[in-house]
Amino acid sequence: MTPINTSHPEEFILLGFADRPWLELPLFIILLVTYPTAMIGNIAIILVSTIDPSLHSPMYFFLTNLSFLDMCYTTSIVPQMLINLGGSTKTISYMRCAIQLYFYHTMGGTECVLLALMSFDRYIAVCKPLHYTLIMKQRNCVLLVSIVWLIGISYAVTEATVTLQLPLCGHNKLDHLVCEIPVLIKTACGEKETNELALSVVCIFLLAVPLCLILASYASIGHAVFKIKSSEGRKKAFGTCSSHLIVVLLFYGPAISMYLQPPSSITKDQPKFMALFYGVVTPTLNPFIYTLRNKDVKGALGNLFRNIFMSK
Repeated sequence: MTPINTSHPEEFILLGFADRPWLELPLFIILLVTYPTAMIGNIAIILVSTIDPSLHSPMYFFLTNLSFLDMCYTTSIVPQMLINLGGSTKTISYMRCAIQLYFYHTMGGTECVLLALMSFDRYIAVCKPLHYTLIMKQRNCVLLVSIVWLIGISYAVTEATVTLQLPLCGHNKLDHLVCEIPVLIKTACGEKETNELALSVVCIFLLAVPLCLILASYASIGHAVFKIKSSEGRKKAFGTCSSHLIVVLLFYGPAISMYLQPPSSITKDQPKFMALFYGVVTPTLNPFIYTLRNKDVKGALGNLFRNIFMSK
């Protein structure tokens, strides 16, 4: 690896859209509206999945974890974006940058593997229904989710620690809205090809491998769904699985375009728009995708709101 950075700047200057200040106010307003919307939507999913007995199943246990991840994901970057876009202060301390780096990448790495686990759950439910309760019992689900979180934390700790050791040669300007590994590698000086290679290899395992498993799972699910004789059964299986597939495409598409290329080849604005996408689009849309395409969740939400209003 590149020699350890013995000194670091006290703070970083996050340039953001300083060259296009007319973008800052519209983006600030969008974030100000979508951040609470994302939080409320994901909290609602967690509440109904926990309170409603009909949703006490492995699928909704994993969905609860996804909603919690999305809340942490967006909270790790959006407040900093709001500070950057809404005020004249564009700085972040070195310590806050490091903490953000660890949290942001922990959530990202964990979500990569969790989405693969959720597709495995759907594969077992559709293709091996007689074995579902045996394979996806509560103890196994808790163990699998714990492993998923451990993988995400291990990835973040390893990659963020190595990245923070890169020499910066006095550079403290990051052309970004937040602290992110590819941008820090691009900003660093000296030999950094090993770091770029290490990041690419790790991201292949965290992005390409889970995505291949997801696609293989859905190929088997599609084959099994067409064998279902009941049109109602086909519709229900398709509705449940299509929601997850939409979320997968929203998450993996931008992530692959960002992380499976060397940081040195990343365009100037690509990391900024990717951060906005993951900070705004996916956490806000995920609750709506799962709610609008899932009768069980819609029914549980309706019951929850009715109980709230009736109690008043």
